[in-house]
Amino acid sequence: MHVAEPVTVVIDPLEAHLLRADTLRVGLVVPVSGVLGLLGPCAINCAMLAAAEVNTAGGVLGRPIELVLVDGGRPPAQVAGEVAGLVRAGAVQGLVGTHASHVRVAIEHSLRGAAPFVYTPPYEGGARSPGVYFLGEPASDQIVPGLDWLIDHRRARRWFLLGNDYVWPRLVHASARRHLRARSAVVVGERLVPSGTAAVAPLVEELAAARPDAVLLNLIGSDLVAFNRAFAASGLGCARLCGALEEHGLLAVGGDSTGELYAAMGYFGGIATDANLSLGERYTRRFGPAAPLLNGHGHGCYEGVLMLAALIRRAGGTAVPAIEAAADGTSVTSGRGLVTLDGGHVRKRVYVGRADGLDFDVVTSS
Repeated sequence: MHVAEPVTVVIDPLEAHLLRADTLRVGLVVPVSGVLGLLGPCAINCAMLAAAEVNTAGGVLGRPIELVLVDGGRPPAQVAGEVAGLVRAGAVQGLVGTHASHVRVAIEHSLRGAAPFVYTPPYEGGARSPGVYFLGEPASDQIVPGLDWLIDHRRARRWFLLGNDYVWPRLVHASARRHLRARSAVVVGERLVPSGTAAVAPLVEELAAARPDAVLLNLIGSDLVAFNRAFAASGLGCARLCGALEEHGLLAVGGDSTGELYAAMGYFGGIATDANLSLGERYTRRFGPAAPLLNGHGHGCYEGVLMLAALIRRAGGTAVPAIEAAADGTSVTSGRGLVTLDGGHVRKRVYVGRADGLDFDVVTSS
């Protein structure tokens, strides 16, 4: 087996302007601050692993990949302005992003198709801009299996919807309301709160007053962790279905053994497939057994770097019109198996995991 080649990771975007011209510079937009900052370490590791594997295989059109880190945890306009400046200056030739959707929207508006952009987390669905490629699940695909499982197996008829106040939770809630209505379930309460909300006790009290059978949680990062800690301390017993809970979030919560904490994701680190077992072995070999746990958001960065490299290779360059013309049918193999673009999106299995201590047990998939 080849030893993965070293990968340059530039943490000061200004330094990206000085990188040598014979490399393919990829802007890696991941949060290392803010409510989603806990996602950063695994996401960076996974992107480095993917870039090293691409470089070991000869690079992209004969050029090695270098990663330019952009902190995606800052305000959307600030992130988008930095990304646009790097692209305009030729300091990066493509982007991979694992961050909140409102940051993605701002980046799309600032780029206007100037560089290919692979966005990896679950997203809200809707129209796709040229040059933007989605590897995550749209809202309806992501949440429906979990809603149905809890309705069918936990008799969850009364639902409370709780999320952060930005585009992804709003549209996830809209999809949930439609599906719950079709299943003759009812929404007994709904709340959207700003990111970084410190006072979670009133939210738990509001939830208790509504007496739901289940709550759909579309809080993110540290907000999701703080709410789940407060919920556990309250003694409430309803089921919780999360759209952004992964292994690091579960660890930060302190684990859960109630049997009523669930997550709906396109990937869990413990999926027992040959492709995922191989990925886990390579990840541990490179970063050691104490490395951040493989999780859905980190894995997205691994998949995203591979997909961007495949798109550029297939199109013969980084120009968005050429990539758009060649994108459909572009495939990579990641921890969740073969992933193929069709219309700028992928369609893969969604897993519903139930927390069991510090791990997830998959209860269903669709």
